[in-house]
Amino acid sequence: MTAPKPSLELLRALTDENVLRVLMAHARLTRAEIATRTGISKPTISESVQRLEQARLVVDTGERTTGRGRVGSYYALAPHLGTALVASITPHGVVAEAVDALGRTHGQVRAALQADAGQEAVAEALGAAAVQLGGRTGGPLRLAVVSAADPVDRATGRLVHLPDAPFLVGALDPPAVLAGTVTGPVLVDNDVNWAARAEYEYGCVQGVDDFVYLHLGEGLGCAVVGDGVVRRGHRGLVGEIAHLYTAGPDGQAMTFTEVFAALDLRRASSTAVDVPKLLEILEAPGAGAERVRVALAHAIGGVLSAALSFADPRTVVVGGPWGSRPRLIAALEEHLTRSPRSVPVTAAALTLPELAGARSRAVEELGSLIVRSAHPATQW
Repeated sequence: MTAPKPSLELLRALTDENVLRVLMAHARLTRAEIATRTGISKPTISESVQRLEQARLVVDTGERTTGRGRVGSYYALAPHLGTALVASITPHGVVAEAVDALGRTHGQVRAALQADAGQEAVAEALGAAAVQLGGRTGGPLRLAVVSAADPVDRATGRLVHLPDAPFLVGALDPPAVLAGTVTGPVLVDNDVNWAARAEYEYGCVQGVDDFVYLHLGEGLGCAVVGDGVVRRGHRGLVGEIAHLYTAGPDGQAMTFTEVFAALDLRRASSTAVDVPKLLEILEAPGAGAERVRVALAHAIGGVLSAALSFADPRTVVVGGPWGSRPRLIAALEEHLTRSPRSVPVTAAALTLPELAGARSRAVEELGSLIVRSAHPATQW
């Protein structure tokens, strides 16, 4: 039995997608260049470009080729197709950008926050940033991707209250905050998950489909990547390790977050780790500093042992303001060599990986939205 032939509409949709995708990778191309890069015949590409022009998705830039031979016209994505909002919510403030389908940034807004600013202040900063960016771009904010330094409910995109979370800003609801400014979907995830995605795409674990990303900063977090996908769990709370039991300074069992209280490494009146003090100790000489380093390695090693048992990763990536320090990485490697299931430990490579991960997803989602708009009735 022969397979049914694809319909003409489907073939046109696939051709148009190829044209749009190649124009998302290059700022401008002639029809001949599009044909070369897609492997599709020039007449078919010419028909596709004409359809996409009529649909106002592609424009003739007015630029022409020079030199010998036939003059060619340059085409590009239409400038009014809009942008995606990328936002990062941290204890120190909100950073927001507008990016287009080529990954170019069209403005950035930064809003500083006071410690323990609270839900209303964060919501106001996020909403104001979106309004400012929306006014600077040539089209609408068609979707948003948000990174938050707090647990995120997978179903709703709301931030989740967990005991002793150092940066909790209430049940902040980014989709609701952005509903009046962003015309399409709002995707929200934890910052550690976005950081893991960025290291997988651009950083130290490219091509490694199974790894654990451990974030060590003022807060403590973990991302689990299996088969190249960040595992989020039923509610989106995979990797919330603060209350995982591990070894305390004197060998007694206690939650991971309490280890820092026992070592006097918390900020005053907060459950946040005192990063400046901890960094000083990690680099300090003497028996006292060594005792703290060993205690930290044992506590972190206990958390990683649990991750190795349940996730079976090929490697462990350690990032965050104090996590990627060479002395700590060496101590963790030594600790894990004595474990029944030892794996390599690698320092994270990227700066601001959570923003890079969210930005990459925003560009991907915006591109797919533009492709679907060319043939909205086609089943993709």
